[in-house]
Amino acid sequence: MTGAEIILECLKREGVQVMFGYPGGQVLPLFDKLYDTDFKFILVRHEQGAAHAADGYARATGKVGVCVATSGPGATNLITGLANAYMDSIPMVAITGQVKTSLIGNDAFQEADVTGITRPVTKHNYLVKDVKDLARITREAFYIASTGRPGPVLIDLPSDVQLQETEFIWPEEVNIRSYKPTYFGHPGQIKKAARLIRQAKKPLIYAGGGIITAGAHHELKELAERIQAPVTWTLMGIGGFPATHKLALGMLGMHGTVYANYATMDSDLIIAVGARFDDRVTGRIDAFAPGAKVIHIDIDPSSISKNVKVDIPIVGDAKNILGQLLEEIKGASDTSDWLRIVEAWKKKHPLTYKNGDKIKPQFVIEQIDAVTGGTAIITTEVGQNQMWAAQWYKYTQPRTFISSGGLGTMGFGFPAAMGAKLGRPDKIVFDIAGDGSIQMNIQELATCVCNNIQVKVAILNNGYLGMVRQWQELFYKKRYSQTCLHNPDFVKLAEAYGAVGIRVTRNEEVRPAIERAISTENTVFIDFQIEPEENVFPMVPAGEAINKLIGGLA
Repeated sequence: MTGAEIILECLKREGVQVMFGYPGGQVLPLFDKLYDTDFKFILVRHEQGAAHAADGYARATGKVGVCVATSGPGATNLITGLANAYMDSIPMVAITGQVKTSLIGNDAFQEADVTGITRPVTKHNYLVKDVKDLARITREAFYIASTGRPGPVLIDLPSDVQLQETEFIWPEEVNIRSYKPTYFGHPGQIKKAARLIRQAKKPLIYAGGGIITAGAHHELKELAERIQAPVTWTLMGIGGFPATHKLALGMLGMHGTVYANYATMDSDLIIAVGARFDDRVTGRIDAFAPGAKVIHIDIDPSSISKNVKVDIPIVGDAKNILGQLLEEIKGASDTSDWLRIVEAWKKKHPLTYKNGDKIKPQFVIEQIDAVTGGTAIITTEVGQNQMWAAQWYKYTQPRTFISSGGLGTMGFGFPAAMGAKLGRPDKIVFDIAGDGSIQMNIQELATCVCNNIQVKVAILNNGYLGMVRQWQELFYKKRYSQTCLHNPDFVKLAEAYGAVGIRVTRNEEVRPAIERAISTENTVFIDFQIEPEENVFPMVPAGEAINKLIGGLA
């Protein structure tokens, strides 16, 4: 087989069904062989769209997402998408063309040191110099991407290696001496954790994206109900615990609920599962949960005690460790007084907003929730739209909220929605977008229309880069420097691509527009003309403790 044939055979054996990408000179041998295969290849209109679509596909399905680009600018256009997947621990394999091995390092046309450039934003990467190594490398790439703490892996493939021939040998097993993830918790640590849980009067479960990755949502719910502990979650953890459950506190942190933040700060034991205590959650580190002991469960040992001092670290897979804990914990202390305190906070400080003549973004998301019955997959862009989507839609299942967490990538949501819809064609997929973010990858309208990918986009159009404007209002004396936008006519723009555009200017039009979008067999842009200076509240100012919230209504 040629190198190009080998890599396609490996992808087939790995169960890959969909790929996203863009052709170019140094990857033509691969695309030529692709012509004769049954792979569903989605031609995006920009390589960043390919990376985000592969990312969205992976998040929606739990499978490894695959994207393909040519050398030089094709490969460098993937970088933001790779960094995004790396920060959020998403399994992806990126395949990039490269100039001939004899030209590497000679500044050849469309050459870039892709392995050097991507080293900080991939879990691992390879430059293939011998076709005999290609099957092993591809097998390893998928294994590394999908095991342990998942992440993106890049295979840089010179064009001459794609043409070289060798005998195809499929490696049945992967054995990498330096890479041995731990999947079960140490029994001694499990016993210590169980003892601490039994003693706690004010326990709190803090769940992150690791719950989703590990498929540990059933075990999480069982643990919470058994020990009667309230549950809060990170942005990445949304959907890991039902938002409608009586023990649910919603998201914590900078734009978390007041009661989630209060409960975190007042707890005597935090059980952190698959979360990394990032700065948007902890606020001022030295003031974070001062009276709480911390049990930290994570498959990545480097995440434990990195930001917050941990009393009991447990390294391993969240599903397995929660299963071990459930076997160990036969009884728990009475938390009824604690739950009464938490319930009082929930009643006193609910999420709220003030209705008015102009459309409120929170109302739009509530209506999307109502019309879809909370069963849609929601992707988001980044900014106010993202936080409102996190706060106001009631997620009850994992892999139904897809958002750029660690990197905060504007332009992520629309191509991610494409990938999610291709991975889960049975689901309604909505991208909650801002009028700024949507324009960053708006060219993927063509991809959606050409491939009949029927995603629905709710543009919360306030005429601003909303979150930056909010900070300028609150902390920079309303000096709106470069945050006012001149937007296109989104309805005409959608129609120019062959999609459907709907403009909504009044409250009574909101629900009918959502219903029409869902029933329309096409990609739909709904341009919601919302209150221009609506803010996301609650909010913890940068550098403050998470119980020092700014509340209020816009």
